[in-house]
Amino acid sequence: MQRRHQAIPLQQAAQESPTFARLASLVRESSARLTAIRSLLPAPLRASVQAGPIEDGCWCLLVSSNAVAAKLRQLVPAFQAHLNQKDLGVSSIRIKVQNRTL
Repeated sequence: MQRRHQAIPLQQAAQESPTFARLASLVRESSARLTAIRSLLPAPLRASVQAGPIEDGCWCLLVSSNAVAAKLRQLVPAFQAHLNQKDLGVSSIRIKVQNRTL
């Protein structure tokens, strides 16, 4: 007897697996935080910032360059205060420059 594997949508797989469900939850939480602070980001930098992982209360923002990272580090206290007001607080925010390799 031959077993047939059928593809299932990612959403369904995430709901059926505790590991994937937790990962999907973390992605939603991270995206919600980025949405919450988007208005605080300088307009020219918004496209250079992505939501990163949340680990042990530390949220990571992924940025495209050292210059963007330097500016965002100045804004971290404002980000944390804003997130706390929205009940999305984290213990710390880390800025990480993404390495773009081809």
